[in-house]
Amino acid sequence: IDIYSLHVNCKVTSRFAHTVITSKIANHANESREATFEVELPKTAFITNFSMSIDGRVYLGIIKEKVSAQKEYDMAVSRGQSAGLVKIAGRKLEQFHVSVSIAAASRITFELRYEELLKRQLGKFELLIKVRPKQLVKHFQIDVHIFEPQGIRFLETDSTFMTNELNEALTKVQNETKAHILFKPTVDQQKINPELDETLLNGDFVVRYDVKRGATAGAIQIVNGYFVHYFAPRELPVFPKNVVFVIDRSGSMAGRKIEQTRDALLKILQDLRPEDQFSFITFNSRVAEWKSSLLQATAENVASAVGFVQTLSASGGTDINRALLTAVSVLDKAERLPERSVSMIILLTDGQPTSGESNVEVIQENIQKAVNGKYALFCLGFGFDVSYKFLEKMALSNGGIARRIYENADAALQLQGFYQEVATPILMKIEMQYPENAVEGLTKNSFKLFFEGSEIVVSGKISNELDLLPVEIKAQSHSSDLTLKEEANVKEKEQVFQNQSYIFGNFIERLWAYLTIQQLLEKSISAQEEDQKTLEARALELSLRYSFVTPFTSMVVTKPAGQQQAELANKPTEAG
Repeated sequence: IDIYSLHVNCKVTSRFAHTVITSKIANHANESREATFEVELPKTAFITNFSMSIDGRVYLGIIKEKVSAQKEYDMAVSRGQSAGLVKIAGRKLEQFHVSVSIAAASRITFELRYEELLKRQLGKFELLIKVRPKQLVKHFQIDVHIFEPQGIRFLETDSTFMTNELNEALTKVQNETKAHILFKPTVDQQKINPELDETLLNGDFVVRYDVKRGATAGAIQIVNGYFVHYFAPRELPVFPKNVVFVIDRSGSMAGRKIEQTRDALLKILQDLRPEDQFSFITFNSRVAEWKSSLLQATAENVASAVGFVQTLSASGGTDINRALLTAVSVLDKAERLPERSVSMIILLTDGQPTSGESNVEVIQENIQKAVNGKYALFCLGFGFDVSYKFLEKMALSNGGIARRIYENADAALQLQGFYQEVATPILMKIEMQYPENAVEGLTKNSFKLFFEGSEIVVSGKISNELDLLPVEIKAQSHSSDLTLKEEANVKEKEQVFQNQSYIFGNFIERLWAYLTIQQLLEKSISAQEEDQKTLEARALELSLRYSFVTPFTSMVVTKPAGQQQAELANKPTEAG
């Protein structure tokens, strides 16, 4: 079986990435053989299309409602369910895997398409392409086109497998608003050494970039009546933070996990600003406060905290409920908190609640009542024994986010990286306002906090024949209340994309659908049951209309006669 061609073609237009992976395989044997298409794609992406073409016949994946697809599939496969075509593969990726038997001397072309909105983190956008052909490929090519009307501020490529030879196969061409990256290694360049037919191509190929920003109310782009508005202010003073770290030291944290937690906390302590206030609560079946109140992050207090962190050890049960309630009361009791400051609780746990209150619904209710919208709660789940669903719901119900920390060598870096994302709040209570009578289907437009290095994205449909789209942003910064205004000339904005040959025409509409579905998913996690049904029905309707494989849809992949007839591609989620 010979993969004679493998192309990854990616077009990024204003952060929205559309990737097509095409693999061509020939069976040179004189009997039928199994051809496998296995690719890894970002978890944040939605698959939109898959096809196989065998000797001129095309087999298309069809996207259906998940429940009905599952029923059909179960009927077709009475012997129970196979694993499905997509599974989680590590921290950032999921794997799509399909195998088909092809006759002697015949050829097959696999094609997978997926789309995602690149998210700005720590000041850059990252496009991740996983490369693992497992054999030498005669025609191998990665082709990335980027078009950013705001202008490209910087662009870099990075790869875990580059050598000097491979570097010669990489070209970058860029001007003010466009970039083209081509990676096209010959078979000889792909070899680990000239004698062996083993490939070097195994790992990540990453493109990172950021765009130029004026000191205005963000950038607005419009195509076919849909708009997207990007807002990422910079050079604003940072709010002082009041942070309570709530650290699990139950028995299951013993060994490497508590070591990595110590390493991360030591680094995080160095990153605290002098105007921040902080404290630690550690818990197993008992809850212990390091100090009875918040402390200013002076050199002396940080040194004292370093000493405390170095002594952290793990044993016993897990009383998440009492630990979090204690954290809330530390913030409630705190005196003289700066009027304009951001209070947050960061929970790190690796298990289920086993001591004290262990009913997760009761815990969620208790915490939501206690927090009462005053503080942001971030939940970090270490490993796979946590109930991620429980942590995610608790974080999203209390103005924060949840993240899974993967148990591998870089766990301390993952923890630190997460802290860096939330370490610099520069705006709060952000309201993105648009004329009510002229905009419909607006995505989320009010945000509690904005962190330096991230980006606010709002999208919607301009309902009537507007010439000018006025926008107004209201927010609080550390020093003042801001009001920013901007007017977008609809015709001029539409013009920007008219003459771009490689842009798929309705990309802002698809971006809007992608963003809306992601936000409906997030909302449904913390919603009441009846609201949940409405949100899920809306997400399903959009997933079907725009053909996205999301947690509500499945792609049915049909194979040639005589083989296992249908297989399902579902969207895995972190909460399982």
